[in-house]
Amino acid sequence: MTPRAAATAPPDLRALFEAQQAHRLRMAQTGAAERQAVLRRLRAGLQRHRARLAGALALDLGKSRAEAEITELHPVVAELNHALTHLPRWMRPRTVPTPATLLGSRSRVVPEARGVTLILSPWNYPVNLALVPLIASLAAGNTVILKPSEKAPATARALQELLEEVFEPRLVAVVEGGADVAAALTALPFDHIFFTGSGEVGRRVMAAAAPNLTPVTLELGGKSPAIVEASADLTLAAERVGWGKFLNAGQTCVAPDYVLVPHEQHDPFVERLVGVVARRFSDPGAFGRMVDARSVERLERLTRQSVAAGARVVLGGDFDPARRFVSPTLVTGVTPDMPLMREELFGPVLPVLRYGELEDALALVRRLDTPLALYVFTRDPAQAERVRAGTRSGGLMVNGTVVHLSNPHLPFGGSGPSGMGNYHGESGFRTFSHERAVMQEAALSPTRLGYPPYGRPGPRLSAWLLRQLERTLPSG
Repeated sequence: MTPRAAATAPPDLRALFEAQQAHRLRMAQTGAAERQAVLRRLRAGLQRHRARLAGALALDLGKSRAEAEITELHPVVAELNHALTHLPRWMRPRTVPTPATLLGSRSRVVPEARGVTLILSPWNYPVNLALVPLIASLAAGNTVILKPSEKAPATARALQELLEEVFEPRLVAVVEGGADVAAALTALPFDHIFFTGSGEVGRRVMAAAAPNLTPVTLELGGKSPAIVEASADLTLAAERVGWGKFLNAGQTCVAPDYVLVPHEQHDPFVERLVGVVARRFSDPGAFGRMVDARSVERLERLTRQSVAAGARVVLGGDFDPARRFVSPTLVTGVTPDMPLMREELFGPVLPVLRYGELEDALALVRRLDTPLALYVFTRDPAQAERVRAGTRSGGLMVNGTVVHLSNPHLPFGGSGPSGMGNYHGESGFRTFSHERAVMQEAALSPTRLGYPPYGRPGPRLSAWLLRQLERTLPSG
């Protein structure tokens, strides 16, 4: 442990970290069968605690049991099943070619555990976004310290009960607390830190990791746009934008943050979107809650400031900090300079902006920070490709929202301000692994021709052979 870490971390955290350090080699040497047994224990524990976790999600975020199953519990089970199926292949060393200059030698890439890992999980999907990276880290052969968000306290306690029942703390430990605990943890010399949350906190995590040269994965957010192209099916677009936006009361890192619609399609699209809200989200008792009163007040302030600048609330607009409630809200007449467009909204307020030509919409997207996701609705594959080529984002969906996260064969992660690194499925296993280069040199290796002293015939022959080889290799 570095002097800085030893001086910063409280004794209990330091002891926990050192216990995991002592166990990391044992875990790293496990084979596929032993790691699969670890994941099966987690799956069995999750089933036993399923109702308890769903109840905690209802307390923290007002999630219905159905939404808890769809967005939190089922995705974790699906990730476990996927890892159990594919882990032997992921762990298998890969043989790679060896150049002719090393004739007779053999080369391979071996995925190895990183060691002791830290997962800092958020409050908006507090089960899913804690356990999915934990699955990846365990599959890769690491030990894990998990710090769940203090903003979802009931779920944090439920996770602690689950993981303490299933695992010894030298393998998996849960540490609860606020920003002071997070700061103490990130000062420790972990082998990898995985953070999900805001860009502001992500910068602090990265700065804390820098003195120890600890690699980090940052899953952040941003203003993810939905572009409705002129040929789009407006009914389909309204249905899927509405669902993706108002799921979990808009507190989804890849929720559509704003919608760009051509002038001529604007009114029909808004009309359909109003209908979607009426059909899907009209029951206030079943609609999710904001995480705290402060989040409600922030959204109300941004909305009122934008209305004062000329925008119009055409649906919703109910803000109740005492109940942590914001009704599904549509705001039209929004322009790029309004307060609603200056920061990620992370709530159920959806600005709708008009555009003329598709290039105008792409130019606006490019002016803002690179988003975590981008959605385009179109019947024209060429226009979808135009959007892809003309923008940057962590992920892109055509004619849908949010559900790209449910495909474990796709990497999930951001780009630039929306994050660095990715996970889900094999991508998560790779994130939590070190790919070690291994080469076995042949007993009669050509490299000995190049040994000094260089005036001998051997090195001269070696140099001549290398020049001949350069002439025969394809130039590309």
